[in-house]
Amino acid sequence: MSDLLEHSGLELSALIAGKDVSCAEVMDATLTRIEAVNGPLNAITSLRDRDALMDEARQADKAEPQGWLHGIPMAIKDLAAAKGLPNTMGSPVFADQIAGADDIHVARLRAAGAIFIGKTNVPEFGLGSHTFNPVFGATANPYAPGRTCGGSSGGAAVALAARMVSVADGSDMMGSLRNPAAWNNVYGMRPTEGVIPSEPRGDTYLQRLSTNGPMARSPRDLAALLDTMGGPDPRQPFGISLPLTLPEISAQVTGRWIGWLGDWGGAYPMDAGILALCETALRQMEEIGLSVENLAPPCAAEEIWEPWKGLRHFAVASSLGPLFDNPETRGKLKQTAQWEIENGRALSAQDISRLSAMRSLWFQRAAKLAETYDALVLPSAQVWPFDVDTEYPQQIAGQGMDTYHRWMEVVIPASLIGLPVVNVPIGFSDDGLPMGLQLIGPRGGDGRLLQLAESWHAATDWPGRCPPTLAT
Repeated sequence: MSDLLEHSGLELSALIAGKDVSCAEVMDATLTRIEAVNGPLNAITSLRDRDALMDEARQADKAEPQGWLHGIPMAIKDLAAAKGLPNTMGSPVFADQIAGADDIHVARLRAAGAIFIGKTNVPEFGLGSHTFNPVFGATANPYAPGRTCGGSSGGAAVALAARMVSVADGSDMMGSLRNPAAWNNVYGMRPTEGVIPSEPRGDTYLQRLSTNGPMARSPRDLAALLDTMGGPDPRQPFGISLPLTLPEISAQVTGRWIGWLGDWGGAYPMDAGILALCETALRQMEEIGLSVENLAPPCAAEEIWEPWKGLRHFAVASSLGPLFDNPETRGKLKQTAQWEIENGRALSAQDISRLSAMRSLWFQRAAKLAETYDALVLPSAQVWPFDVDTEYPQQIAGQGMDTYHRWMEVVIPASLIGLPVVNVPIGFSDDGLPMGLQLIGPRGGDGRLLQLAESWHAATDWPGRCPPTLAT
């Protein structure tokens, strides 16, 4: 494998800016790598023609840089529109759709100089934390090719882990940035809701459960991507402007307090070995100067799950409802999508109001915790990567799962109230399966979270452990 591909995005940027390497050399190494490993992994889809991409890279070598991503290859998650590229969302309904314009965060990445080489694979409509769909098939985990890579940003996480790209975009409703990052030994960040805008389509007030975010093999690249992708859209409410996070990422974190929530007092069943690996990581965090305290659950898990499940039903019913109503497309929606829509439509206005009040109460409790703790910590997943042919886990540690997404309940305390979260890699099981921790901060505390992640990365550099099947 080319040594170029071990570099982070910022390192590649510096090499290109200093004329130590050309954009064409980076593109050639990238495409050669994709040709060598993407076949069995199936992370990158809709790959553009090599000659066209090489020509674009050579043109970038002749042009004045417009931003730090100048000449750096990127593949955009297939839930976001990139002009001229397919935008299938993993669905047969949109299998032939070509984007006519960039989504907001994609346009910002393009303006910073990125060259879009294709898309990254997703579950159908991003539903379910396992990347497979009827258009492109399943994406495999590079650390264990017979297992899932997670999702919905699974293709992006695999492309990063397998050194097919240096930086990537993702999105997160129910762990879609955190779960695949954990299972592929990379970093993924769900920013504070409103920092990176989605498209101003339909309702922009009530459905705020999902957000775009950055993925990378280093926190510094996360920060650079966040600074590039972030910034309010004047057409939408609730946008947040953050100070630039990259200039302040190298900070002293000694003395900061971490609240460890574990398995939420036994409410979240866990596969054997996950909590032990997390607790080993917490001891390492103490070694770099953080203070860790075990916390009792701040509320009953069901007080978070109930509003999450209902408001997610409502959000999916709103976004996919027109496809459900169309007889020509309803049958093309997978059953879990139809289940979400049917349940969302069964909710009354009073139901939505009650669920939103429960959501508000949890926000207030979390804000109180933020007065004492710099970050709350939970595992990023409740199970190890499972068989790639399994749709979703039916049980965890002998406890049955009553929905297709209950096995990822551990991610919703942050998702429900739009808090920033960074998945940090924490190592591997005895079988070599990756896992991560969620560092959860207060609203607007994205920069301080990235400081914690950067200190952790400096002490551990887990992503430096390349997938053993690909270290050639």
